[in-house]
Amino acid sequence: MKLSRLFQPRNPLFWMAMALNALSAALAWIVHNRVLDTWATLIVGGFALSNALIGSWLVWRLLRDEPAPKKVN
Repeated sequence: MKLSRLFQPRNPLFWMAMALNALSAALAWIVHNRVLDTWATLIVGGFALSNALIGSWLVWRLLRDEPAPKKVN
């Protein structure tokens, strides 16, 4: 697998993976730096974990699939 396959700005999966991973980082930051009660910590942490897993799955799909052929003008 080549990491150059990961950067596919024309593929919507690329942008969904970037958005989910950014949201996961923001949610993890909230859990780490804010004082939340137990249930709020579990809910926000669960969302962060699920976003990270879905984002990682999308990145895996980008690395596994062949990139779309480039158009030649």
